Amino acid sequence: MATDPQEAPVVQDRSLPAWESIDTKIRAHVKSLITDDLIEEHKSRPLGQHSDALERVLNYFRRAPLAGKYLVVATKPFEEYRIGVHPGVRGRPIRLLDGVYASEQDALHAVFVKRIDDL
Repeated sequence: MATDPQEAPVVQDRSLPAWESIDTKIRAHVKSLITDDLIEEHKSRPLGQHSDALERVLNYFRRAPLAGKYLVVATKPFEEYRIGVHPGVRGRPIRLLDGVYASEQDALHAVFVKRIDDL
């Protein structure tokens, strides 16, 4: 007895509402950690050791889904950097945003600020 694949029931992940609830709570906590001092700390040292609060914010940003994630693209290595948006699908081109940065650190900080704005 074969069933028509078009009539097959849609399977829903029942854990999704729980994860959304958890993410909402974590997102609220991460928002509470963002201060002018935290942004300045990242600007002065986007790579390396950070305070506990900045590490928590960065870890939250790192676990975001790949599609739509901001990343740094070296358009001219060691000279020119831009912010790109990941398409989320292998083989599709990265969409470059306006703005050019002279150093990788400046571009990393710009990505950080964009992620805060999106938060």
